[in-house]
Amino acid sequence: MELLVLILKKVSLMDELMRALAKGGIKGATIVDGEGMGEALINMEDLPMFGLLRRVMEGEEKDQSKVIMFILNDEKMITARNIIKDIIGDINAPNTGIMFAMPVTYVEGIGE
Repeated sequence: MELLVLILKKVSLMDELMRALAKGGIKGATIVDGEGMGEALINMEDLPMFGLLRRVMEGEEKDQSKVIMFILNDEKMITARNIIKDIIGDINAPNTGIMFAMPVTYVEGIGE
């Protein structure tokens, strides 16, 4: 089993991605809203430099991201990665996202 994590910056693709994953038999993901470090720093009151940057950026749309986590077996891991790449395209393109996997040595409660 592995933990697949996708930090998706192209949140406009979420619905399409979720439909494609479900159709491909990938279910049971956990999705949380994400915020980048730059956004968090801009919101800090005690950093004068970022306070100035905050005033400059007021009214601009904030960067959104979604953090999607899956615990998958090897077969589903390959399927999920392929579906994600098909939907979002080149993940190495700027402001697209980050995808990584880590081994899971213990898990309960996923129904497999």
